[in-house]
Amino acid sequence: MQHSTTPLRVSPLVAGVGESKTVQIFSKVADMKSKGEVVNGALCVGQPDFAPPPEVIQATAEAAMKGLTNYTSVTGTLELRTAICSYLSEKKSVQYANDEIMVACGGKQAIYQVILALCQEGDEVLIPAPFWTSYPEIVKMSGAKPVIVQTFPEAGYALEPAMLAASLTSQTRMVIICNPSNPTGNAMNRDQLEALAEVLRKPEHQHVYVMSDEIYERICFDGLQHVAFAALEGMRDRTLTINGFSKAFSMTGYRLGYLAAPAPIVKAATKVQSQITSCACSISQAAGIAALQSDAAYIDGKVNELQAKRDEALSLLLSIPGVTCPKPEGAFYLLPDVSLFFGRSTKAGEVIADANQLCLHLLAEYKVALVPGDAFGADKCVRISYAATVENIQDAITKLGLCVKALV
Repeated sequence: MQHSTTPLRVSPLVAGVGESKTVQIFSKVADMKSKGEVVNGALCVGQPDFAPPPEVIQATAEAAMKGLTNYTSVTGTLELRTAICSYLSEKKSVQYANDEIMVACGGKQAIYQVILALCQEGDEVLIPAPFWTSYPEIVKMSGAKPVIVQTFPEAGYALEPAMLAASLTSQTRMVIICNPSNPTGNAMNRDQLEALAEVLRKPEHQHVYVMSDEIYERICFDGLQHVAFAALEGMRDRTLTINGFSKAFSMTGYRLGYLAAPAPIVKAATKVQSQITSCACSISQAAGIAALQSDAAYIDGKVNELQAKRDEALSLLLSIPGVTCPKPEGAFYLLPDVSLFFGRSTKAGEVIADANQLCLHLLAEYKVALVPGDAFGADKCVRISYAATVENIQDAITKLGLCVKALV
């Protein structure tokens, strides 16, 4: 077979977008495992380690047996959209009609479509850092400019109103809020969210939308009650709520998420979806209904388990001299600062210049995979997902401690 010698011409749109660092690390772990190496990669991927609710498994099988295997409406089945409206009304005190809900193939797709529908060249999108890796890249694909707003561990990585006010301009089209946050685990309470809304209510900021990524909203700790941004006074019609089934319901492989927003915005985002994937999986949608109507005690129990794992993981981290980390109130991530060890050397003489090199060294020598914080706009940190077994948590963090203590 002859191969062309003509250089591949890649679209500038694609050339300007970075690959997800979490996907890169996960792929490297998979490659090592395929070669027979024993690697602890449980703490590098944001995926729950428990099964979906029993009702979801049952509904999945029944949907297939009943022949619910055809295309659905692009926006999702009426039954699922109705169930989502009921959930948002009962649990979040926000009222939506069926035409204000768009079901997508995962929350990420919903984010991409609504940003593509609303943003264009010349627009700015404010993204608090640390951030989920895909936000800036998705914004770039729309032609808009991601504007990074730095937050700090002393405030638990919460976006503060003064920071928001100082960053807003006439070109600001959207502010992205992830609550609870990936990668920090920060969960903002009602007072904190209200302070941000107060800034956005000012006459000069009426043009700004809020994309509120609430995919972790069921996973809050220490008695914290999650508040939907759309439930705040005056914010409902300016809020693009993203949610889904991957995290709290542990349905990552079902690829099911949704957008809740005013009907014209949903219509625009649906138009994008109609040219990309058409509808979400019909069987997944049937399972989504079962998830929303499942016994809350199951998820509550899993959240309690995650809180205990948070406490264990945080205790182990803080026992490592030189490591600092704020206590998160939600999701299942820790973002410890490991910058004290930058500039030190391995026994082989390799200088650990940054978190990326630290993670590569940890993976190569200790067979533990963590994600470097630069992927999340947190260059001093590594991200740890404690949605894993206690054994994997203890193994990984203990070896992290051995790794940094061995550096010269």
